[in-house]
Amino acid sequence: MQGSFSGSTFRLYTSGDPAGVEVGGAVKNVVAIGAGVCAGLGLGSNALAALITRGLAEITRLAIAMGGKPATLAGLAGLGDLVLTCTGDLSRNRKVGMELAAGKKLDEIVSSMQMVAEGIKTTNATVDLAHRHGVEMPIAEQMHAMLHQGRAPREAIRRLMERSLKPE
Repeated sequence: MQGSFSGSTFRLYTSGDPAGVEVGGAVKNVVAIGAGVCAGLGLGSNALAALITRGLAEITRLAIAMGGKPATLAGLAGLGDLVLTCTGDLSRNRKVGMELAAGKKLDEIVSSMQMVAEGIKTTNATVDLAHRHGVEMPIAEQMHAMLHQGRAPREAIRRLMERSLKPE
């Protein structure tokens, strides 16, 4: 299969880590909503880089708790997909975050979209899985509060920034 689809303009990689690939592919959408908030609030490249880095740490913790491998999240199925979804102009989830930062209501954003922004519903599953597996996921929790509990984007960012300090 890999050989059939790979060529001079497309290279296919395989993975024996379905848990890591699935968690990475789903939860990056939650982080991308946060990336859109950062962009929409004009927080700059340093804030975006920090969000992506800490978001990857959250995704990796959850994936490992669910049987995934850290190397998977460091590769294309993790970091690669996360960076693209958090920075790409075609990212639907990033767009949701930008619209929320501009003061639009979630139902208004969703009704104006032609395609689904998976991160909206994925936040529910992510927060639930994090609690079930005892994994700390502050970015996912703030995105959930913003999307499903009406927390203002600036308040969600403030709560992330004012968490207790700890070493990386």
